[in-house]
Amino acid sequence: MLITTQSSIFKLYFVAMSKIASNIKFLRQWKGISQEQLADELSITRSRVGGYEEARNEPPIDLLIRLSDFFHVAVDALIRGDLKKTNLDGLMKVGKNRILFPILLDNDGNDMVELIPLKASAGYTRGYADPEYIEKLPKMSLPFLPTGKHRAFPIKGDSMPPIKEGSYVIAKYLEKFDQVKFGQTYIVVTKDDGLTYKRIMSYNKREAAYELHSDNKMYAPFKVKAADILEIWEYTCSINMSEYSPDELNLDSIMNMLRGLKVEIEQIKRK
Repeated sequence: MLITTQSSIFKLYFVAMSKIASNIKFLRQWKGISQEQLADELSITRSRVGGYEEARNEPPIDLLIRLSDFFHVAVDALIRGDLKKTNLDGLMKVGKNRILFPILLDNDGNDMVELIPLKASAGYTRGYADPEYIEKLPKMSLPFLPTGKHRAFPIKGDSMPPIKEGSYVIAKYLEKFDQVKFGQTYIVVTKDDGLTYKRIMSYNKREAAYELHSDNKMYAPFKVKAADILEIWEYTCSINMSEYSPDELNLDSIMNMLRGLKVEIEQIKRK
């Protein structure tokens, strides 16, 4: 049993080392610089860069931070992501050019839409910036969506009619909170309350808080401090699942319905 455990740990370590090595080499080549040039930027020797790219050595945390600063890639993405699968020119940035998470593309160059299953939505606030969590989510391509990064979020409750519980809202990621258009609807992700779909009506500068409203007037408006908001996603479209029975509301049927939208829209265009 001890041998199996040690073997598993070694495999995980080797995979992590391989990802770091592959990512460093890929980013260096993407930037069009030599190992010697990267070594000069990081104030280390060229042989150390070679050792990291060949997975012979593991970069210490202080060097990972310097690599993060130089390439503008989050440390998490360096360690756990596969950056070769991303469109580096279209990566989303927050703060001081830190990449929040990679945007995955399909074979035709379309952004992949991650679908957050209802059961996985509770853990979204822990995994929203974790490339490994995002990588495991179901994904699909919806070419009819406007430019930008989209995700499909499950809706709970009856606070936003006509969208009912069990439906999905497909929303576009906002890189900056000042892109919010008051009176429009958004998926707001907060530290304590997780995912909520509401209409953002105003921003109080003195309180540094947004006022959120439900379209169902039975629910009172409430305020959320900007500092507590992790992400804001702008409503693009919704998929109403209210006509389906509970046994039909499985992940496969939802994914098939989303794929079917492309066909329906193409048929409308041809008409």
